[in-house]
Amino acid sequence: MVTLNRIYTKTGDDGTTALGSGERRAKYDPRVAAYGTADETNAVIGVVRLHLTDAPDLDAMLGRIQNDLFDLGADLAVPKREGKAERLRVAASQVERLERDIDTLNASLAPLNSFILPGGSAAAAYLHLARTVCRRAERLIVELAARPGEKVSPPVIHYMNRLSDFLFVAARAANGNGAGDVLWVPGQNR
Repeated sequence: MVTLNRIYTKTGDDGTTALGSGERRAKYDPRVAAYGTADETNAVIGVVRLHLTDAPDLDAMLGRIQNDLFDLGADLAVPKREGKAERLRVAASQVERLERDIDTLNASLAPLNSFILPGGSAAAAYLHLARTVCRRAERLIVELAARPGEKVSPPVIHYMNRLSDFLFVAARAANGNGAGDVLWVPGQNR
């Protein structure tokens, strides 16, 4: 259990922040940017949930995802080090659950014959926003993993990749299973 007795510590006043390992990094460090953007994804999902009063199953899926995103942030905040005790890591089972949820939602969707513009219902629009923030987080995580000396557990990358897929399918589900999707019309305004 995490205990937060003091919200401000002043330790970040020098432009650094502490990783879960205690190591200090600049606030613009790629690792900090990666888990910060995952946290941003989580915040947008919180806004989505305000608009899902009539979709308890989707809301429950998103609640689980929010918890997973905290696990993912903890995974990124404590870099894997050889010979050190293992900390909280994203598990393959979390990725597999996302895949099952995608399949569940996708089974009811109308076929898709065009790209979709973000919009339709408020929940769908925010799900598309969450998807784009998630994709940015994924790019930052992949970039971090490619840096010499930085380690990222593969399930973190897998999870973020599946999550953006989930958010796309969830947006369609929130748009009346695709009936309310706003379709792209190529060249419409030429």
